[in-house]
Amino acid sequence: MKKNSHLSPSLPWTTPFIILSILTVHSIKITSAACHVDDEKGLLAFKSGITQDPSGMLSSWKSGTDCCNWAGINCRENNRVTTISLYGQVDKPDSYLTGTISSSLVKVQNLDGIYFVNLRNISGPFPDLLFGLPKLLYVYIENSKLSGTLPVNIGKLKQLGALSLEGNRFTGSIPSSISELTQLTQLVLGKNEFSGHFPAGIKQIRNLSYLNLEQNKLMGTIPDIFKSFTDLRILRLSHNEFSGEIPESILSLAPKLAYLELGHNRLSGQIPSYLGKFKALDTLDLSWNSFTGVVPKTFSNLTKIFNLDLSHNSLNDPFPQMNVKGIESLDLSYNNFHLKEIPKWVTSSPIIYSLKLAKCGIKMNLDTWKPAETYFYDYIDLSENEITGSPVDLLNRTDFLVEFKAAGNKLKFDLAKLRIVKTLKELDISRNLVYGKVPAAITGFNKLNVSYNHLCGQLPKNKFPVSSFVGNDCLCGPPLSPCKL
Repeated sequence: MKKNSHLSPSLPWTTPFIILSILTVHSIKITSAACHVDDEKGLLAFKSGITQDPSGMLSSWKSGTDCCNWAGINCRENNRVTTISLYGQVDKPDSYLTGTISSSLVKVQNLDGIYFVNLRNISGPFPDLLFGLPKLLYVYIENSKLSGTLPVNIGKLKQLGALSLEGNRFTGSIPSSISELTQLTQLVLGKNEFSGHFPAGIKQIRNLSYLNLEQNKLMGTIPDIFKSFTDLRILRLSHNEFSGEIPESILSLAPKLAYLELGHNRLSGQIPSYLGKFKALDTLDLSWNSFTGVVPKTFSNLTKIFNLDLSHNSLNDPFPQMNVKGIESLDLSYNNFHLKEIPKWVTSSPIIYSLKLAKCGIKMNLDTWKPAETYFYDYIDLSENEITGSPVDLLNRTDFLVEFKAAGNKLKFDLAKLRIVKTLKELDISRNLVYGKVPAAITGFNKLNVSYNHLCGQLPKNKFPVSSFVGNDCLCGPPLSPCKL
């Protein structure tokens, strides 16, 4: 389970599982004869709609060759093309396609799966050709530039088992006819610009295991519809404008739900105690809302939780004792907690990589904190507490640290003794008692703030503003005043 937040956002754990099972079946190619002439025509028409293919993704798509052997194409059933699978690689800048989806792709009548994932520059409206593909079951057109509104008759695609349009630029409301897609197990419309209300008709799609509407502009209350779902494992509604309380029917999801993500909304009220019944919960995100009261004692029952984010609410003490064997990421920052120390169940975690306890009322000496594991730490934020001592021993035992924030404490140490790993991109130790010189390794950071400490000496060549260094004893050199000779 280590670092599941680092997984590709476009492919949650259910998606690869289904795709793998689909492609295992579809990978049986019959190459004794050339592919059907209509399939070749449809695929070449799609290629003709692509104006840029810098990585040569479609270079094997050539007229007169067997299209069943083309990259991304799978055939079965009398050499008919059944799936198109084109994946851009996010870590390679030239791995994309620019163009539109040709309507002639409808000629490929035996298509049951279309996977256009991370192609980035595919533009145009919702491809109406999908309505002309009677065997189509799986549509993943993710992380591109499709735009406009969804067709009001999208419900006619009744045979679909999965629909993902995540990461495009669709606008308008989600059509009510979406409720007619009753065979769907996955509905993924996140990271678009949909507006309006949560489509309550989704309750008709009873077989859903994955529902994602995150990062849109949806508003109003979350409807109380969740008793309809008996197999829902992932519910992602974060980064919208939903208001009101968490609906009671979410309790019905307790046996199987693994991901409940409601962060960055306008939800209010108290955190329901029944969330403690979600024994399969891996990730709970309620951050950046307006929740009040205390965190329920029943949270001690969340023994399998790996990722917990309750930050930026108005929650009060006491925080319950958690009975977890290992937490991966924890963020309790900016509530009204007075934890006094880093919780023991955090200290004992062998797999933690992200710890954020900013403004949590921690009063401890960091030299006395001996976590069971430091190797995997990526993110640490202990800002705005009353922590004393030195983080040097802690940070010098990390190898993948990306971000360390501890502004507004009473840390006292020699900055030059800090081992700065290559992965470190952000350091904020402003408003402490740090002394010594600023090391040359800061040049590799994206963000730096060492202001209001007791640092001295000439600054190494850097790209940071004056505000990163002001308020120290005797720092000099750009962007501060020149050093005296």
